[in-house]
Amino acid sequence: MASSSGQDAGLRHLALMGIPVWARRRPTAGRGTALPPGEEGPDRAAAPVPAATAAVPAAHRDGGVATLGWEALAERVAVCTACELHRTRTQTVFGTGDRDADWMFVGEAPGADEDRQGEPFVGRAGQLLTAMIEALGLRREQVYIGNTLKCRPPRNRDPLPEEVVRCRPFLERQIALVQPRVIVALGRIAAHNLLGVETPLARLRGRVHRLAAGTPVIVTYHPAFLLRSPREKRRAWEDLCLARRVARGEPT
Repeated sequence: MASSSGQDAGLRHLALMGIPVWARRRPTAGRGTALPPGEEGPDRAAAPVPAATAAVPAAHRDGGVATLGWEALAERVAVCTACELHRTRTQTVFGTGDRDADWMFVGEAPGADEDRQGEPFVGRAGQLLTAMIEALGLRREQVYIGNTLKCRPPRNRDPLPEEVVRCRPFLERQIALVQPRVIVALGRIAAHNLLGVETPLARLRGRVHRLAAGTPVIVTYHPAFLLRSPREKRRAWEDLCLARRVARGEPT
């Protein structure tokens, strides 16, 4: 039986994420439920995975991005013109946090707030992500936060396959430099692009996935979706608990 102090700590964690402790789990929307564009719900149809044969600029390949250190990588991102998104961005959004972190959180792409400020997850979704991190007993500056794209797609549309492919070397190099103990993929698009699958988000949750280099990946909902669907915060907390066990090397 859990101790009273352990239960109190658990309630505090749920409160940090804005999860009512009295809430009862309810069924999620079925496949016939209409969802707004960009929805990260569990039954949303899968987006296309970028084709492996898509052209990657020569500067990204051997002797390029894969050999860069942090400062050179940030400079390369800042001046990148590998896809058309450079024409509409205000600035690139490189990433933020501890570059030696055990935890890495990866979203899909910058939004309007991020495009203005040059930092990932700074709007309302970012505030919720910070609360999720704090619920784990961590501070935002103790983790590393990035996106699959470094530029904002116009009108916050989904990233195009060619955009993801051309930007992917930057994220891969960030992962290689951080060497996190666990990556948390925030939402369907981040999960699909990290793992190279089209599996619905609902079926990706609750499992430990691994990148080619062996880095474990846990999939959960995007904070923006949790703001629209707060009932799913309990499931997101379950995902974070699984990620914490992975980060600690505990059985999953």
